Amino acid sequence: MISVEEARALLFDLVSPLPAETVALAEAAGRILAENVAATRDQPPFAASSMDGYAVKAAEVELHAMFKVVGEAAAGRRFAGSVGPGQAVRIFTGAPVPDGADFVVIQEDVDRRGDLISITDAPGEKANIRPAGIDFSIGTQITAPRQLRPEDVALMAAMNIASVPVNRKPVVALISTGDELVMPGETPGPDQIIASNTFGLKALLENAGAQVRVLPIAQDTLASLETAFGLAQGADLVVTIGGASVGEYDLVADVSEGLGLKQSFYKIRMRPGKPLMAGRLGGAAMVGLPGNPVSAMVCGYLFLIPMVRRMLGIEQALQPFQRARLSAPLGKNGPREHYMRAVLDNGGIRACDDQDSSLLSVLAQANALLVRQPHDPAREAGDEVLYLPI
Repeated sequence: MISVEEARALLFDLVSPLPAETVALAEAAGRILAENVAATRDQPPFAASSMDGYAVKAAEVELHAMFKVVGEAAAGRRFAGSVGPGQAVRIFTGAPVPDGADFVVIQEDVDRRGDLISITDAPGEKANIRPAGIDFSIGTQITAPRQLRPEDVALMAAMNIASVPVNRKPVVALISTGDELVMPGETPGPDQIIASNTFGLKALLENAGAQVRVLPIAQDTLASLETAFGLAQGADLVVTIGGASVGEYDLVADVSEGLGLKQSFYKIRMRPGKPLMAGRLGGAAMVGLPGNPVSAMVCGYLFLIPMVRRMLGIEQALQPFQRARLSAPLGKNGPREHYMRAVLDNGGIRACDDQDSSLLSVLAQANALLVRQPHDPAREAGDEVLYLPI
């Protein structure tokens, strides 16, 4: 058996960043920018008023000064003439500042009667004008790689970038195996259960940025498994969940090896999730997860998400472990790394009472995996421990 750290390194060797594709700006949020993009215009493209008021010459601005209003400038509609001595142009926020003007007196500081205005309150030193290009200028770049936030999308829209180069989403094929499984909504037989792992992993992987294909449940026969693997062709990552009733992974290993699997490792020194298999199958990476519900999900957090992040081109593919203080004591750990379901709150972190790896209800209550090293001694409340947010 190998450690979690060794398994992650080997899994990273099975995948690499995927090539770029171009998507419409409206579809770019959440994607990973593959190449630098640059502004095609200045923002604002002209000196613009930052307030509603009157555009005048700064040299003429003083208390009680009077001006004749000779026109109007609004957003999207500039004043075509030039502001001369003693003249003012009514201007609105975002409108281009007219030629000849270099100061905007805000409307609250002005009294207007017909076409005449007078400054009734001290206007201050601020010109209330945004210079051309103050936000960004032609050639300003958004650098890759980065996961595009809504703010980035808004910035690219302002830069007049309509198409965005992003790393292609990895395609993950999920194959649940076992005669005992039926899909949610079906009526299980007396000895059958619902295939829950598939849907938990689908949600987990899609949240990480993957495109997930859920394949039909493979029965515990060589023919059914071979058919399932055939349906997985074209995927970047093939994930099997569970094995056969005669032994975890027995048939999965036999079928995948018969199809040319080059196995990287089998079994990890951890709990839950020890029986995990990985390798290359044709042009895809393959990971065989245990069928136990919590084990599969924990392995999803520890192994599948980092693989997806690496294929997406995210520089920090591994989410760093964080530190917190125990709010309740822990007994000593055994010989394997233990990823305990835990609850983190303002009082610290505590392990859930029941760590049985079949209990999805406990996993649903948890928001962290508390990490225990092999043979970690008993811990007291207040001790600092490592955890992974989930």
